[in-house]
Amino acid sequence: MIKVIIERQIAEGMESTYDNAIKKTLSAMISAHGYVSGATYKDAEDDNHRVIITNWTSLDAWKKWSKSNDRANAIAAIKPILKDQEKFTVLTA
Repeated sequence: MIKVIIERQIAEGMESTYDNAIKKTLSAMISAHGYVSGATYKDAEDDNHRVIITNWTSLDAWKKWSKSNDRANAIAAIKPILKDQEKFTVLTA
């Protein structure tokens, strides 16, 4: 099992837009092969810094999802409101 941490910095004033869009993204991720679970967090000191922590059965499962058209479609609404590119950290036990 691996954990993937996704960090996003969203544009000022776009918090509610992001919150609505992330629900659709997480719904799409749930059906991805190898997805186990996940949770979303908001930085306690920066409302625009968001962190998603997901669990996957394997690195291959994550890589397949991360490069998939399904993921690209799921995050299409999020990309325009990001200040920077997403940051990914993959952790193994």
